[in-house]
Amino acid sequence: MRPYIYFLLLFLGYGVSLATCSFFPTNEVWALTTFKEAIYEDPHLVLSNWNALDADPCNWFGITCNPERQHVTKINITGSSLKGFLAPEIGQITNLLELTLHDNNLIGTIPKELGFLKSLKVLDLGMNQLTGPIPPELGNLSGVTKLNLQSNRLTGSLPAELGNLENLQELLLDQNKLQGTVPAASNSAFSAKMHGMKYAQYTFLMNSSKLIARNSFHFRYASRSNLTGLCRSSRLKVVDVSYNYLVGSIPKCLTNLPNASFQGNCLWDKDVKQRPSTQCGAFPSKSHQVPKSKHRPTEDVPKHQKESKPTWLLALEIATGITVGSLFLVALRTAFHRCNSKPAIIIPWKKSASEKEQLALYVDSELLKDVTKYSRQELEVACEDFSNIIGSSLDSLVYKGTMKGGPEIAVISLSIKEEHWTGYLELYFQREVADLARLNHDNVGKLLGYCREISPFTRMLVFEYASNGTLHEHLHYGEGSQLSWTRRMRIILGIARGLKYLHAELEPPFTISDLNSSAVYLTEDFSPKLVDFESWKTIIARSEKNSGSVGSNGAMCLLPSSVENRHFDIQGNIHAFGILLLEIISGRPPFCKDRGSLIDWAKDYLELPEVMSHIVDPELKHFTYEDLKLICEIISLCIHPDISRRPSMQEISLMLESRIDTSVSIELKSSSLAWAELALSS
Repeated sequence: MRPYIYFLLLFLGYGVSLATCSFFPTNEVWALTTFKEAIYEDPHLVLSNWNALDADPCNWFGITCNPERQHVTKINITGSSLKGFLAPEIGQITNLLELTLHDNNLIGTIPKELGFLKSLKVLDLGMNQLTGPIPPELGNLSGVTKLNLQSNRLTGSLPAELGNLENLQELLLDQNKLQGTVPAASNSAFSAKMHGMKYAQYTFLMNSSKLIARNSFHFRYASRSNLTGLCRSSRLKVVDVSYNYLVGSIPKCLTNLPNASFQGNCLWDKDVKQRPSTQCGAFPSKSHQVPKSKHRPTEDVPKHQKESKPTWLLALEIATGITVGSLFLVALRTAFHRCNSKPAIIIPWKKSASEKEQLALYVDSELLKDVTKYSRQELEVACEDFSNIIGSSLDSLVYKGTMKGGPEIAVISLSIKEEHWTGYLELYFQREVADLARLNHDNVGKLLGYCREISPFTRMLVFEYASNGTLHEHLHYGEGSQLSWTRRMRIILGIARGLKYLHAELEPPFTISDLNSSAVYLTEDFSPKLVDFESWKTIIARSEKNSGSVGSNGAMCLLPSSVENRHFDIQGNIHAFGILLLEIISGRPPFCKDRGSLIDWAKDYLELPEVMSHIVDPELKHFTYEDLKLICEIISLCIHPDISRRPSMQEISLMLESRIDTSVSIELKSSSLAWAELALSS
């Protein structure tokens, strides 16, 4: 056995000597860089100093390291409006004590890899938009004292594994969509659901100058015994599971908590205010119960095939061999990476050969379960072998088609190469589809379904077809004569109704990424429908492909995407609505190479009644002066530099509905004399 000891001491000494020239662990820097890669919106630029070429992340925003600056111990980025996914690679920062990403816009599922953070004390992912179930692997976080997942969109049942959190003091799960019962009863089936996860734990003790190794194999979770759910967490002081869809009764061990902790559910407790029965639906009364078996499951007991060799000797040989091999690999890696004069360059996460496995990691099966999925073959037949192209840009192609025995459709095909597609983009694509699918209003384009195929690589959206094209085409390509003043007022009213629905009647609200005349499609009777195509440019931007603006086909005036910023929030939509109103009544594009910005051109006319008529499109034969004054008033309010003084879409819609008359009689009364009357009155 002496050779084993000599080799062990040799490599231990070599590893210690190399540690003196070590840099920050590259796997932690890589994990943080991957986290940044998964964020596709950072409006406050809080991650701007997260530089992948910097081998020491301790000065990055929101990052705290241990005093020796050897490991990341805290990630705290709160209220920063970050939008993106929670990268599973965070689970590799094993010395992390706190992970706080409270009050952002994180989407997707909670990675099960967070269960590897054994040192974690605080996990706060509250007030985001996370979906899917709570991973049972969080039951591994035996040291965690605070677990906050409130105000998300989490579904599924409460995992009984949360009872393993013996140090847990604060559990906040309120305002989600969790179902099932509060886990508190014993669960005899739990030990059979360990997902086959085992690992080896080696403990070395030095006694009388002899190295004794003990090798113990056990399940990842703390106990083989039957669980008692949350009742096992004896240190719990604060629990809030209110406003979910939990059923059953409140466990006796939790009855000392305030009633508010359980209100807004579907529980049987009459003393606590619960949801109406109409909201609860048909839930199973005992969702966590497992049928008792008459026979206890047999446990796998390791058998010794050779009794002649002592057990301690066999364990020592195994432990020594693994340790020596591990130290050898660590020494090689340290020699080549940590002692190099240049810091390691972190390469953002990309696809590997196992594409299907990677994409599966980021697919949320619940996200699109209620959205119709079309095959590429179906759409190919409907769109005449994809030959009927009605629109194109560097970002997408738009086809017109007719489903067999169904409606006319518009198919938007995302122009992106397969090698640029990642798991994060896949989940973002699904999230956008799910977001569009929930829209249901007469003045909002209806998403009929989507197409997602690997071979050939396809990502498509299927919308209902609007036969009259876009408002942009009618205003700027010689068809403005079809848009009388009354028809334009009806279009304005329809757009306002659509935006009011998106902003005020949906939870969470929906905003149009780039609200302009190209986002307004017209039906056969010129009813407007808002369609958000520009959101796909975000996908393109994240795909490492240069995104270009929509081509103008040689037109004199155009709206390049670099001039007018895309709007992602409600206030941005209101500002864009004001510009759109000006575009509709003037017939001019928002930006023209010859004249510059439309707002700069019109600002001298908006508030002066004597020259206000100069704004009106010369192609119009007549207009209503009272309507013009109202529209100019709303435009001025929408583009006001002080955001607090801009009206909401509810207020704008009320102003328009109450003061604009679009009846046929009004249009018949109007005549070309209106221009002369206006001139005389001024």
